[in-house]
Amino acid sequence: MRFYLTTPIYYVNATPHIGHAYTTIAADVLVRHHRQRGDETFFLTGTDEHASKVYRVADEQGLDAKTYVDRIAEDWRELPRRIGAQYDFFIRTTDEGHKRFVQEFLRRIYDNGDIYQDIYAGLYCVGCEEFKSEADLVGGLCPEHGIAPEYIEEKNYFFRLSAYQEKLLALYEERPDFVLPRFRYNEARSFIEGGLTDFSVSRAGQPWGVPIPWDEEQVTYVWVDALINYLSALTYAREGEDLRDRFWPHVHHLLGKDILRFHCVYWPALLLSAGYEVPRQLFVHGYLLQDDRKISKSLGNVIDPLDLVDVYGSDAVRFWALRSVSFGQDGSASVEALHQRYDRELANDLGNLVSRTTAMIARYLGGRVAAGPRNDELAGALDSLREKLIARFDAYDLTGGLEDVWEIVRWLNRHVETTAPWQLAKDEAKREELAAVLYDLADGVRAVAVALSPYLPETAPRILGALRQPVDVSLDQVAYGRADETEGIEPAAPLFPRVDLLTATV
Repeated sequence: MRFYLTTPIYYVNATPHIGHAYTTIAADVLVRHHRQRGDETFFLTGTDEHASKVYRVADEQGLDAKTYVDRIAEDWRELPRRIGAQYDFFIRTTDEGHKRFVQEFLRRIYDNGDIYQDIYAGLYCVGCEEFKSEADLVGGLCPEHGIAPEYIEEKNYFFRLSAYQEKLLALYEERPDFVLPRFRYNEARSFIEGGLTDFSVSRAGQPWGVPIPWDEEQVTYVWVDALINYLSALTYAREGEDLRDRFWPHVHHLLGKDILRFHCVYWPALLLSAGYEVPRQLFVHGYLLQDDRKISKSLGNVIDPLDLVDVYGSDAVRFWALRSVSFGQDGSASVEALHQRYDRELANDLGNLVSRTTAMIARYLGGRVAAGPRNDELAGALDSLREKLIARFDAYDLTGGLEDVWEIVRWLNRHVETTAPWQLAKDEAKREELAAVLYDLADGVRAVAVALSPYLPETAPRILGALRQPVDVSLDQVAYGRADETEGIEPAAPLFPRVDLLTATV
């Protein structure tokens, strides 16, 4: 099996915030899980650099646009590295390979008769990089950015989106899982049923962008330029290889709800016109909110994810992002909530479990573990966990997957209390029972580490190392009785050292 996953590509008019980290973390967790299952994976992320607002920020700083994006792109490359995300390719829309492909793609649509020239006169929100109708506004302002759109009038090239209304409705009818969650599918379908109007694919009089191949006086509308990255990257990500046949049929797009229309309506229509298959699936997630508002550079309420990583570490930030908010829904994000999760669940539930288990093995068994009688309850729970995780990830339920793992963590902590190894250790006649209990704990913790490895890629190998187990995180290791007989286990160092909230506030 193959699994190709994309994040949206991010505007570089400012540095990253936690909302960008959220999507990238979720994408990395999904890809790591599919790798656990033995799938061949490809993970794409990157930057969208031809936006009007990027050009304006560069001009405000006294820089030409290319110099500006070259500088700030490094901040965006740093984000996935710092949050433990391992992408296969980082695309920039200023890449020459991307620009060539955009022109080829547009030429296919033009030759198909789906592009014509007309006058656009109306409102344009630079924050969204989107044309707006009066019905889209609230009190005359863009509801996303709280600013009044600009009125523009210019001769542009338009795509015949209206010609694809019936084809898109047929697609949605044939593919009920095309867009997830279901309520987002319904939202996109409802928009299509309401009637589609043609949209501009070019901008006149703007010097920053990919030139229209048949009219270099105009540049490609930034959203068209950006969407094409998901396909263009496969043509040059690996030198000398074209990966389209290998990965495009297996592409899944991960995106925020604010860009649903572009991805779930415009993008499949453009692909159909150009003669390409539509994506396999799109998953639309909600917002991280602060004071009930979307976290946004335009709104000035950003949380810097790298500040959080500096204090708590990347695994804790990854855990908090997907544990606190049901993935797919809107939810509140705060440093206080992160701190609570860190203390209560990571440091206490998981960290203390690992510390107690290794310390008791070292103290009572001289650091050695070996399999004992089968524990049917734990065996059933671990085998069930593996199947639950597959079902959760296939539904993009990353939050539910964490809860399934945490049920095992809680079971193991209860097992410590109910079996009381410190009491068993006082009775030589219960030596075998003690060894069996500690093996079950070691084996359960090992399986938990494997199950958590997509979420906690730095911590999971540390847990396996503390138990003197191979760092094998394939999903079939989430099973009972896979812990190797080993010796030399010593008390583990704290996985999540104490952090003072006052020093953690950012």
